[in-house]
Amino acid sequence: MPLDSLIEAIKRTGNPTVAGLDPKLDYLPDFIIKESFSKYGETLEGAADAVLSFNMGLIDALCDIVPAVKLQAAYYEMYGWQGVRALCQTIEYAKQKGMYVITDGKRNDIGSTMKAYAAAHLGATKVADREIPAFGAHALTVNPYLGSDGILPLIEVCRESDKGIFVLVRTSNPSSGELQDRLTEDGEPLCIKVGEMCEEWGRLLPGKYGYSGVGAVVGATWPRQLAELRRRLPRTFFLVPGYGAQGGAADDIKGAFDKDGIGAVINSSRGIMCAWKKEGCAPEDYASAARREALRMKEDIASVIG
Repeated sequence: MPLDSLIEAIKRTGNPTVAGLDPKLDYLPDFIIKESFSKYGETLEGAADAVLSFNMGLIDALCDIVPAVKLQAAYYEMYGWQGVRALCQTIEYAKQKGMYVITDGKRNDIGSTMKAYAAAHLGATKVADREIPAFGAHALTVNPYLGSDGILPLIEVCRESDKGIFVLVRTSNPSSGELQDRLTEDGEPLCIKVGEMCEEWGRLLPGKYGYSGVGAVVGATWPRQLAELRRRLPRTFFLVPGYGAQGGAADDIKGAFDKDGIGAVINSSRGIMCAWKKEGCAPEDYASAARREALRMKEDIASVIG
């Protein structure tokens, strides 16, 4: 069922983390950039080729110890259609290596437009008499603020394609409270009401481990609300950004997990991608540095959840 394969991958690796592949050229070692520019020049094609090479090196180093990757679409779209091609190629490569893939697109629309997003990222596109997957990720992040009209078309595709979604509930950015902490008529913060809607939507996508295919994005930078949402959303699996570079620590995320140590996957992007810079190691060792950081992160989280 929708998020069952992610939970199984977490159990297999003993590691409830996801590596965010959100690459900018500033994060890449010079030798990768120079090699790509020598082939394609200082062009979008060259930049996209460098990003793909960087990603493949990271995936090779992480695939046996990290269960999932999360790709923020904006970091690929900034390089034009060539970057979008690199996004597709990265998704396919990670899947070949057995990793669960989340596209962080935060898509948001209604009706036929949302059906098109759902087909593109989670389902298949009809071409003549064929159904062809376009991007092919296992899950997609979505913005819920158009209501059920923007969620139900996704659920239909998720049911047909065995895919999942993560709904923005309490995001990690500093200004998120301007809307997400606003009190509703019954005195509850808006983020709580959106979380409760995730529980209801999730009834349409049940999973065998007690968690539905409708997950929630809840930031590590709000540990009190993270724990409160875990208590109130027993069937909703959490994608937790904000660990590491954004300030979240292991103690901040322990409330995301249930009594069995399940219920969440913790994201780190810059911490893993740029570990080679933090270590000061040789640029050619960037992938090994990422692996060392991923193992450190795994141990850090295990220290608080067991």
